[in-house]
Amino acid sequence: MKSAGAFPYLLLVPALVLTLVIVAYPLADTVRLSFTDASLRPSYDYVGLENYADIFGGDFTVVMLRTFLWVLLAVVLKVGIGLYAAVLLNAAIPGQKLARILSMLPWIIPVAIGAFIWKWMYNGQFGMISGVGQRLGLLDGPLEFLAHRNSSFVATVLTDVWVGVPMVALFLLAAMQSIPKDLYEAAWTDGASRLYRFRRITLPLLKPSLATITLLCVIWSLNSFDIIWILTEGGPRDATTTMIVDTYKTAISRYRYGEGAARAIAILVCVSVVAGVYFSLAARRAPRESGK
Repeated sequence: MKSAGAFPYLLLVPALVLTLVIVAYPLADTVRLSFTDASLRPSYDYVGLENYADIFGGDFTVVMLRTFLWVLLAVVLKVGIGLYAAVLLNAAIPGQKLARILSMLPWIIPVAIGAFIWKWMYNGQFGMISGVGQRLGLLDGPLEFLAHRNSSFVATVLTDVWVGVPMVALFLLAAMQSIPKDLYEAAWTDGASRLYRFRRITLPLLKPSLATITLLCVIWSLNSFDIIWILTEGGPRDATTTMIVDTYKTAISRYRYGEGAARAIAILVCVSVVAGVYFSLAARRAPRESGK
């Protein structure tokens, strides 16, 4: 067989150059900038680890804890509701195809438009939620959901869940349909209930897919910026300021580029840790699944 020589490697050169220009250089420059006091001034000095010390000694610690709570709620709700939706969409019911199409609407609608729709719904004077609450007697008067710390936090989480659930449901639905039907038929013949079949067949075989979509949800929620910014811009009184929003405020709104770069690197480390844990678990599981 004739050797291909260096030709395959030459084909990789454009992709390699593109990766270096678009990914590697900006990342390296951000790391360099994180060790400086860069701002709008024409010159700047290197300050060592000072920006990173501020992360763990200042208000950013509170922002990190708030971000982890925000991500935890968003991911649990997305995966939980998405799994339940996937089970319903996988069931043999009339109108199944129409239900699958309609369930994808929140995912098809651009995120910015979806966020504006929810911002209108959360409005105390004209929004649907406040109006329905008053009609049912649940609210004494108009409630501005985005004007209060607790309600604004919950409102941004629910909007993020609304956008993310269709993708989770579609992903898990595809995984469910790959499960062999004869497993269910054998269990049904033995008299197994629907709940038992889900617990002993569906759920164990969905574990790899659940792990993957959970990881993706964590990364998406950590990087979720547009929904929070459109709804609250991180307010009121920083109640919805997560790490990504705080980084934007620091670097772009306050022109503290060095500190903003350090915060961006902190987010990158968090995402890398999550991805590292997932790939480590996947690497351990692969030999067991292959029977080696």
